[in-house]
Amino acid sequence: MGSRSGAFRGKPMDDPRAVIRQGPMSAFQLGAVTICMVINMLDGFDVLAIAFTGPRIAKEWALSPTELGLLFSSGLAGMMAGSLLISPVADVIGRRRLVLAGLLVITVGMALSSLAQGLGELALLRVFTGLGIGSLLSSINTIVVEYTSTRRKDLAVSVMAVGYPIGATIGGTIAVFLIAAFGWRAVFGFGALCSAVLIPVVLAQLPESLDFLLLRRPRGALARANLLLRRMRRAEIAVLPDIHDESENAARSVFSVFDGAFAARTALICCAYFATMIPFYFMLNWTPKVLVDEGLSLATGISGAIVMNASGVVGGLLFGLFARRLGLRQFGSWYMLLMLVGIVGFGFVRDNLPLLMALAMVIGFAMIGTVSALYAIIGAMYPVRVRNTGTGMALGIGRLGAIVGPYLGGVLIAAGWSRPAYCIALALPLLASAFLVRRVPLLDRSAG
Repeated sequence: MGSRSGAFRGKPMDDPRAVIRQGPMSAFQLGAVTICMVINMLDGFDVLAIAFTGPRIAKEWALSPTELGLLFSSGLAGMMAGSLLISPVADVIGRRRLVLAGLLVITVGMALSSLAQGLGELALLRVFTGLGIGSLLSSINTIVVEYTSTRRKDLAVSVMAVGYPIGATIGGTIAVFLIAAFGWRAVFGFGALCSAVLIPVVLAQLPESLDFLLLRRPRGALARANLLLRRMRRAEIAVLPDIHDESENAARSVFSVFDGAFAARTALICCAYFATMIPFYFMLNWTPKVLVDEGLSLATGISGAIVMNASGVVGGLLFGLFARRLGLRQFGSWYMLLMLVGIVGFGFVRDNLPLLMALAMVIGFAMIGTVSALYAIIGAMYPVRVRNTGTGMALGIGRLGAIVGPYLGGVLIAAGWSRPAYCIALALPLLASAFLVRRVPLLDRSAG
């Protein structure tokens, strides 16, 4: 490269990843984190789209609570399958390609959902849309981890995670207008438009994982790596570095998350994710319907979910700011216990809208802080070669809990359980989550 670019050739054994981990964040790196946050907003909007439209769909199609719970869980089933079965492909073909494929599936699934004519058809389309979301979530988490300096990693992961409640909050506000003006189908049409707009943005601006290029060495890896280094204003390299790392060499197969080196940590984080997602997705999906059943308007019910997600932005960012100082695992367990207290309190309060909204704020604050903790812990658990696979495994098993939560909530409500009883039952798994995350081993022990 000429002197005008300010780049120079590195030594053959230089590992540019070390410079990225230790140096300041460039505008290019900040842009990559921002794009991943915006992509995560789609997850928040999509999951909440069915919660926002659920009361209107249930009325139009005369659905029982159990049928509505099944509809809530269908998209989450697709996300589970996408996380478990599709996301590991990113460790072979690259993170960026899988993100683009996921966005295309989301666009098609949301567009067709706006045309659905019955419960079965809509449920299948929700599964299809969920495949796209589940497949790309682990990739954006991996990209954020790999393009962030060690000092800012926890904050960057939290910024990515708060895209979820931001998408839900903005989407909920728009959904209120769309449902009132055009009906529930317009909400899914809007979601399709948003995901379609992101496809050219990702094509133009989202980088491939530098770690993937250096370790997997696909065709043109050196040129592609140097292009990324130039965009980050880092020194270029003459040849691909010969990287040796015991933890990475031990993880040559995408199935290594099950072997002796990683089996215990995979089991711990998957169980913690599963237990956390049961109450998490129950509250996200059922809060509008529970408030409407209390005699409040649909707009007020949706407002409860909006308040919950808006406070989650604060909870997630505070986790990112203080996690390194207080410890990922310990701080995360505190959030889980706060979430438990908030849900139980929500179950006992009746005929007091201000207090219900205050509790919704507490729950949302703790929920997104909890998710930020889980994302950050996963990023510190696995080496590069299986990072996407390990993340996808944890997210996939977590989505199984996300399926159980809304469906079990519908079953308990249909069976006549009181609000305090089903809120306590669905919040109790958080005790297990708080216990398990404290015992997950991390590669970066300084973050613990």
